[in-house]
Amino acid sequence: MKPSRRLRWWIVWTLFLSTTINYINRQTFSVLAPLITREFHLNHTQLASILSAFQFSYAGMWLIGGVLLDVIGTRLGLALAVIWWSTTSALTGLANSLSQFAVFRFLLGIGEGMNWPGASKAVAEWFPAKERGVAVAIFDSGSSVGGAIAAIAVPWIAIALGWRFAFALSGVLGLMWLALWLRVYHPLRSHPRLTAEEKSLIEAGHDTAKKSGGSGAAKWLGLLRQSNTWGIVLGRSLTDPIWWFYVFWLPQYLSDARGFSLKQIAAFAWVPFVAADIGNFTGGFASAFLIRRGLPVLRARKWVCVISCLPVIAGIPAARTHSAYWALALIAFAVWGYASWSTMGLTFPSDLFPQDVVGSVTGLSGFGAGLAGAGLTLVVGKLVDRFSYYPAFFVAATLPLLATFSILLLLRPPPALSRVPHST
Repeated sequence: MKPSRRLRWWIVWTLFLSTTINYINRQTFSVLAPLITREFHLNHTQLASILSAFQFSYAGMWLIGGVLLDVIGTRLGLALAVIWWSTTSALTGLANSLSQFAVFRFLLGIGEGMNWPGASKAVAEWFPAKERGVAVAIFDSGSSVGGAIAAIAVPWIAIALGWRFAFALSGVLGLMWLALWLRVYHPLRSHPRLTAEEKSLIEAGHDTAKKSGGSGAAKWLGLLRQSNTWGIVLGRSLTDPIWWFYVFWLPQYLSDARGFSLKQIAAFAWVPFVAADIGNFTGGFASAFLIRRGLPVLRARKWVCVISCLPVIAGIPAARTHSAYWALALIAFAVWGYASWSTMGLTFPSDLFPQDVVGSVTGLSGFGAGLAGAGLTLVVGKLVDRFSYYPAFFVAATLPLLATFSILLLLRPPPALSRVPHST
């Protein structure tokens, strides 16, 4: 195989594709929810039970999958995960009842829960500290791109070929990606295409140890005694539910509260996902800029979080405006701020922990975030059936303020981060 001088960037763009496909798979149901709820006569509480089934298993796999990835490695772990979620996505088209949809969504969450711990672990291994924010922004932006593609393409597939075919088609995409992944990704220490120059650059920029001090269960239990662990967990648990709210409920909200047809959803529901994509890169490049200006890594990330939590408040007027288009614009602004914050939240584990526990810390934070998101999803279903969407918009707009307070209070730089990485 021919050596590549920028192999790490090929790897992160491959992870971008896996994240894109991941979101196309999960958003297929959300985009089709207005159609499916009418066909099967489901209320919002029942819809919430289907959506939360995914979130509960997804949360559990962030935790279990993070540890599993630290044990078996990123290459094999992500390969198995993609095979699982692609097969499950295709089979969802066979569902004919509330319970069957819930079972398939639960199974989908098991596979998809390994994508982010695996991608974060790969970034920790393959990127120097000063590039991690941008690398995380690249792979995480796949969620926005995948959500936008699903919002545009899935309604037209359903109109032309039926909603069941949309699930089958989304499942095929992951199996196509698998061959690319197995060719592009190998561990840093044994990659056949890695040049000595790039390996030296990567290793010189690692500000955390490759190995933690403990072993066995003590290594992971020790994480629970660190304030950095709980700062990351609380930060994500108070921000990720915002994303779940908008991506899972937006098509249903546009149908219920704004009277959008499936074609109108296809025409407009992609807008917040594009805003989120821009937000991912805003956070990544802003933190990289601050680091180049001499700010310590962790302080740069925190400043981005402080600024990024403010636009999310736009969700409150979004629910009150009479114009559907102003509502979409305000939602897009809120999601832009969330995505910038989220990029920092996904970068913190690789900034603050040794490489052999990054997957575990990322998984623990995803577990907390998944449970919080599932809880909010169930609450939203009951609120909408009993009152309206406004209380849910209000909660989603104010949670980031608590998240930012948590990371400011709890996150502390380890000794290795006390120096500022040099720019090249």
